[in-house]
Amino acid sequence: QVQLVESGGGSVQAGGSLRLSCAASAITDSLTYYCMGWFRQAPGKEREGVARIDRYGNTNYLNSVKGRFTISKDNAKNTLYLQMNGLKPEDTAMYYCAAHVQTGYCYTDFYEYNYRGQGTQVTVSS
Repeated sequence: QVQLVESGGGSVQAGGSLRLSCAASAITDSLTYYCMGWFRQAPGKEREGVARIDRYGNTNYLNSVKGRFTISKDNAKNTLYLQMNGLKPEDTAMYYCAAHVQTGYCYTDFYEYNYRGQGTQVTVSS
């Protein structure tokens, strides 16, 4: 069973940076074959997709984070990253990573992903 463990969350002031990591274990084949995504959920709000990267390296971002966040993955290390710069208070949320073996398109709904992490908290103060 693939397990995903997020790390790198924390508390920063507005304008600061954080890099989230998502380590995948029990991968029977490389992350090369996976679509992977970052999602977030703030208190009282619905979970939303922040960024995703498909098996070909194509990326997609939530409009509000474009130009500030960068998603990447290291297939050799089985690790997904989210570099977050220029953080804003509205970025405060629990951040989750998710993965699925991509045979067609890369899913956009968190619950369509086979594997999901437990989350890491990001808090941005003004």
